[in-house]
Amino acid sequence: MTNPGPAPNQRKTSAARKTAAKATPRSIEIRNPATGEPVGTVADESADAVAAKVRELRLYQTEWEAIGPEGRKRWLLKLQDWLIDNTDRLADVVQSESGKPRVDSLIDPTFAIDLIGYYARRAAKFLADEHPSPHSPLARVKRLTTVYRPYPVVGVITPWNFPLAMPALDVIPALAAGAAVLLKPSEVTPLSALELARGWAEIGAPPVLAVMTGGGETGAAVVENVDYVQFTGSTRTGRAIATACARRLIPYSLELGGKDPAIVLADADIDRAAYGIAFGGLFNAGQVCISVERVYVEAPVYDEFVAKLTEHVRTLRQGFDGRESRYDIGALANDAQKDIVASHIEDALAKGARTLTGGRPTGTGTFFEPTVLVDVDHRMTCMTEETFGPTLPVMRVADETEAVALANDSIYGLSASIWTGDRARGDRLARQLNTGAVNINDVFANMFNFALPMGGWQQSGIGARWGGAEGLRKYCRKQALTAPMLPTQQKELFWFPYSTTKLGLALSAMRAAGARGMRRVGVLDVINTVGGKGK
Repeated sequence: MTNPGPAPNQRKTSAARKTAAKATPRSIEIRNPATGEPVGTVADESADAVAAKVRELRLYQTEWEAIGPEGRKRWLLKLQDWLIDNTDRLADVVQSESGKPRVDSLIDPTFAIDLIGYYARRAAKFLADEHPSPHSPLARVKRLTTVYRPYPVVGVITPWNFPLAMPALDVIPALAAGAAVLLKPSEVTPLSALELARGWAEIGAPPVLAVMTGGGETGAAVVENVDYVQFTGSTRTGRAIATACARRLIPYSLELGGKDPAIVLADADIDRAAYGIAFGGLFNAGQVCISVERVYVEAPVYDEFVAKLTEHVRTLRQGFDGRESRYDIGALANDAQKDIVASHIEDALAKGARTLTGGRPTGTGTFFEPTVLVDVDHRMTCMTEETFGPTLPVMRVADETEAVALANDSIYGLSASIWTGDRARGDRLARQLNTGAVNINDVFANMFNFALPMGGWQQSGIGARWGGAEGLRKYCRKQALTAPMLPTQQKELFWFPYSTTKLGLALSAMRAAGARGMRRVGVLDVINTVGGKGK
């Protein structure tokens, strides 16, 4: 018997429900990972909404570019003032959606304030026209100019580990370059990004910064509509974004996963190394792209280092702060991240590793105990896959050669640190590591120096952010201009109709200017060849 389907009134009801579903905006609930409490709701924007927002941004970008670096500087410094005036409230928002300690939450707005000062005040210099010297005396008849013109709309897609600082890392340079920016924050921590957009609107700035919240569909729509993509996140997602950008033939920059090594040499200050590596591996509960995720220690100081590291980690305070700072380490961003950390530790223990402290979830929210692992090796995921959590696996090595070999035994290459009492030795070994940055006797130092490029090698990314002028120029298209330096003739030597004598002289002059030895002076040979008299 054939199913007749719903009755007419049922069909109407079904259609009405579908219409209502389309009309009802989708939303995402945001919860504090430390407590599980809901702290806000944001829209899950559709692909059509993203496309419409990009079209709107294009309308305003031309005026934003036209006011020049000095005009943009005024607005950026107004945003800096707003961030300073609202730092405490911004830290509240960061804490509410990330579970960070109070001190960590204050870093986000402060970092943005520092970055604005750097690029707003230097943009005019960094984006000024350049006049390169000609490669040959023959080219000196032209004035050569390189012009930097921004991509109209830059799409910035950010992760959840620094909800305000991460957007600032790329939004600020792109705006300073003259681009309009569409920011898509992680759906896990979107509230801080919305605050940044609110600040931009409150100061009355031109509407060239927009935030679109949502999940994977929203992010894919950003990639499909903007003119340049800056993505920070996982290697898997970065690969998909690179494929989509290649299909559209648009440029992109990716900062992806990391598995950053620390090398402790026998001549290091062991106390400093223990303190520094604990901070480098456990800051923000280990949820930093350049966290120390594996440690190689020369055998003569291995036991001393492990003892001091473990003692220090045991003293760290973990919990959820209010506005008063009481704790050092906060919660993980979500349950999925907690599960990854747990699985890496379980894998290590099953293969012979030992925990000297920590190793378990606390049982509250997404908190996970700071953990020191020993007796580890490269069979274990804690040494080869990105953990992004509060773990410090420590491995004994015979010497610096083994340490460098193991540090380079990775698909990643974002950052590294070397701990030594010999600067020359540190510099020599740093140049052997396959990473985008190396900090000697420190961690994260490159992160706070905007004059340096920050980029990953291998599967840690493509391109870089910052690096002084390059941090703005990456968001620009280079335009080459030539103009005559001398009064022009009716036609150039190379133009039609060909004069073999004049053309031969021109070609001979080019060869004489660029070649070497006796071959460069065969002027008559060139003239004869052009005139048809060659051999």
